[in-house]
Amino acid sequence: MAAPTHHAIGYIEFGVTDLAAAEAFYAAAFGWEFNDYGPGYSGIRAADGDGEVGGLTPGAEPSSAGPLVLLFSDDLDATVDAVKSAGGTVVAGPYEFPGGRRFEFTDPSGNRLGVFADA
Repeated sequence: MAAPTHHAIGYIEFGVTDLAAAEAFYAAAFGWEFNDYGPGYSGIRAADGDGEVGGLTPGAEPSSAGPLVLLFSDDLDATVDAVKSAGGTVVAGPYEFPGGRRFEFTDPSGNRLGVFADA
């Protein structure tokens, strides 16, 4: 898997109501495989088996508007400042998660995105 690129889309998260049912659906429909992190999260393995491309989280509200898009940052604190300066609103974090830190924001139109950084 290639190294993440600063401010590029690096991960997609789907809010789900039932983690086991969602895993079963995506495995049967698309052949996806998962890295299980307990009852609160499951990572979607990359097709080549190297790393993850997304995740399933029962902690997020499912949305017909689409999944949560996550960008990668080499410097999370500087990205927080840039989002605020550009007119975005930080709505969660920054907070730690297994493997790094992240925050979520809304853009001026109300789209919600996240940004993550390695630990």
